[in-house]
Amino acid sequence: MNTILLGNLIKIRWIAIFGQVLAVIFVSFVLKIQIPYFEILSIILLSVAVNFYSYYEERKNKTISNLKAFSYLLYDTLQLGFLLFLTGGIINPFSILILAPVITSASYLPALMTVILSTISILIIILLNFYFIPLDLGPKFYLPEIYSFGLISALIITVIFIAIYAYLFASSSRKISNALSISKLQILNQKKMTEVGSLSAAAAHELGTPLNTIFLVLNDLLKEKKLIEDQNIVKDIILLKSQAERCKEILKRFSKNPLNLKDKFLDKVKISDLIKINFDKFNKNKKLILEIIPSVSEPEIIYKDEIMYALGNIIQNAIFYSVTTTKVELNYQKSNVNIIISDDGSGFSKDIIDKLGEPYISKNKNGMGLGIFIAKNLIENMGGNLKFYNSKDNNANVEIIFDNSILNI
Repeated sequence: MNTILLGNLIKIRWIAIFGQVLAVIFVSFVLKIQIPYFEILSIILLSVAVNFYSYYEERKNKTISNLKAFSYLLYDTLQLGFLLFLTGGIINPFSILILAPVITSASYLPALMTVILSTISILIIILLNFYFIPLDLGPKFYLPEIYSFGLISALIITVIFIAIYAYLFASSSRKISNALSISKLQILNQKKMTEVGSLSAAAAHELGTPLNTIFLVLNDLLKEKKLIEDQNIVKDIILLKSQAERCKEILKRFSKNPLNLKDKFLDKVKISDLIKINFDKFNKNKKLILEIIPSVSEPEIIYKDEIMYALGNIIQNAIFYSVTTTKVELNYQKSNVNIIISDDGSGFSKDIIDKLGEPYISKNKNGMGLGIFIAKNLIENMGGNLKFYNSKDNNANVEIIFDNSILNI
């Protein structure tokens, strides 16, 4: 998944459309140059239609696949090529704009797609040098052949150079960004481990004194003649002493190497257990309804911090906005797992439902709006998908879809 936002492509295309319309008006009424108005306006109107379609697509998903992004950039390149064909070809001063889609592709899309788009751009430049509708610029205008050859050569070299230049720098930038993210995550995990170790050592030290007191009392009780005569009491005291010794052994292990302790629960776990843990963590006297389909033999998955955090954030929001009940439906299918988290609140409002998943979008003024944004990115980086919608009863629904291969099912 690339980081191109469809909304940005829409905005840029609107700017291009208004610029093209203004250029047509200026050339026609100020410079008094004759151009094929009907054909030009038809091509511009086609871009308007494409932009409205893009806006419809954006309502469903803010980001787009590499292939769809390439398709939009290819259209922009071809649209500009047709406009240049109708307005003088390669000598049109706006022919330099053919570089814009190539730069965008080189910055965000895979190398193969950039090579294809660059090749198409070069072919358009070559064709425009031979096939175009000339502009009537007056008898004094003359373009030497050597200048025409230099212009086409410069554009082709620029396309190739810009594509390689932008791709290399964008690629290295992405690598550096990913490395920084991994480093930050490792540092954060190391910090948490250190904190856990310090807390464990402190707990072992602080609990040592009361445990020693318990041992003293239990030993004194075992010496009491009245208590020794009752075998049931003796058994209970011995049991208490054995459990106290067990606690002492656990604390000793904590104090020696607390970071080696690992809960086997985290090796393989059921999604329903993660849901229950997060619900208990954030619950404030609300009710949880958990439905598992099929209801028997729920599979286990490899525990991942990303899933735990994402589920916790979404469940926390559902609990916060629910009236009495939060509902989670787990649907295990042949190829994927669907998790639908809903609440009995007032649902998503129309003014934010299309923006959910973007940073700083929050239903209330108390939050920063980063929780859902981070959860969405964690899920999508794992290869999953996240959807936001209202049910028929106008309850807020968040649907998470994972392929079984992602969860090692």
